Amino acid sequence: MSIAYLNGAWQPVEETSIPVLDRGFLFGDGVYEVIPAYSGKPFRLKEHLQRLDRNLAAIRIDMPLTQEEWKTIIERLIEDQGPLDQALYLQVTRGVAPRRDHAFPAGVKPTVFAMTNPLPEPDPDRDRQGYAAITVSDERWNNCHIKAITLLANLLARQEAIDTGAQEAIFIRDGKAVEGAASNLFIVSDRLLITPPRSRQLLPGITRDFVLELAADQGIPFAEAEIPVGELEKADEIWVTSSIKEILPIVSLNGKPVGSGKPGTGWLQMHELFELGKERFRHGDDHE
Repeated sequence: MSIAYLNGAWQPVEETSIPVLDRGFLFGDGVYEVIPAYSGKPFRLKEHLQRLDRNLAAIRIDMPLTQEEWKTIIERLIEDQGPLDQALYLQVTRGVAPRRDHAFPAGVKPTVFAMTNPLPEPDPDRDRQGYAAITVSDERWNNCHIKAITLLANLLARQEAIDTGAQEAIFIRDGKAVEGAASNLFIVSDRLLITPPRSRQLLPGITRDFVLELAADQGIPFAEAEIPVGELEKADEIWVTSSIKEILPIVSLNGKPVGSGKPGTGWLQMHELFELGKERFRHGDDHE
């Protein structure tokens, strides 16, 4: 039974609970962060905490803890699980108000919650086989750059993909591919790696940025540019990225093969670079 942190207290995660008047429970009024830890070391911790800070500011919640306090919590969560690969989950809501009201309550203290779970074991055979995706209309709000806990539209899109036998849904807005239901999007077209530019329509992923850094370091041509649906459909390769998924090759889109219908050479190269980056980090690199 793993432990969880809630407002300064530690307890088994299965026994952790919040009041029903917590605005995260009533309104989804909060944000979250997911941080991978490799061999018990949080990956790109500074960037994840910076994004958490930005997201809290965007919804007008003051950062409840200092970076050092967050690090102390994270260290204890990791210690509880041991030096294995895990996914750290941090969540901050506006807190518990005296009554249900849409207006921001005055004088309430944010609810701070944190837990961790083992990362799924990698499945090289499954990765080499590739994954399927569908496209769905993007009916979310216009602040998708905020990592909000209000994820109902994402859940519906992801379930629609699962119902069709696919693993991910790619949002289409104004005729352009934006991102996945729980991932950022990349395509390879004529050997050029392309990902949609940062905007209010997509979450600026930490893994996304790491992939772009790897591309720049290795001289792989890339661009941050809009991806029209037609370009998505005729792409040589499609990838999706996230802190948990890392980099997955999409070999089928809406039931039709992507490129050769197998993971492409671009993904194979980036996957190898990503794994090498992880190994360097495990052994003392400063990518945090």
